[in-house]
Order: sequence, then structure tokens, then C-alpha cells
Amino acid sequence: MSGVTLKRLPGDYTIAQLPVLSPIPPWCDGDGFVSVSRGDNELSVICLKNRVPERVKSEGDWACFKLVDPSSFKEAGIVLSIMRPVSENGIAVFVVSTFSGDYIFMQNCDAAASINCLAAAGHYIT
Repeated sequence: MSGVTLKRLPGDYTIAQLPVLSPIPPWCDGDGFVSVSRGDNELSVICLKNRVPERVKSEGDWACFKLVDPSSFKEAGIVLSIMRPVSENGIAVFVVSTFSGDYIFMQNCDAAASINCLAAAGHYIT
């Protein structure tokens, strides 16, 4: 598999946790990447950190990288090719996928090291 191109999105992101039956909060929507997921025990919101009210439980100061070239649902190993070199170097990472793209999150304090790991693995960051 050849290297993939990732684009770092502007801003600092966080993941917030709300009670499972909470309505989707209006503060989460706007510029940047936004993801809302409801599991069996929580409502999770990923959005720009500056939008999340202080009273809401949230964690992290995350950098968001978007895979520039969308992949097909049938393509295997693309996300793994990004996660492996980063996680093998002890860097926490999580992925959110949408219908037409994948978004990789790494703590801002690890962003420079992550970029170095990805470049060494043959990926490109814009």
C-alpha cells in the first residue's frame, strides 16, 4: 500500500460525554469536524474544544487529521497503516469514520511525534 495524505484540520478538539438520553446539544454544531454518537450508556460529542461548556465532562486536547483521499468501504488496511506506526510508538490515537472519510485524532502534545511517525511510514501530512 502506498502512503496516504492526511490534512491537519485547524483548531483543538475534545470529546465530551453526556447522559445517554440527552438531546443533541446545539453548542456542538458549527465549523470544523463534528461527530455525535449515542451508545447504550452515553452520548458522545467530538467537536472543537472551545464550544464545549465547562460544566460538560470532556477529555483531551486533540489534533484532528483527515484522510485527504476518501477510501472505499471495500479497501482494507488504510486506517491500520496510519494507526500502527503511531500506536507502536506509544502515542494514543482514535479514529472516527464517516460515510466518505476517516478522521484520526491524536493528543496535541503528541502531534509533532505523530507526524514524524507517519512520515517515516511513508505518509504525507499537509
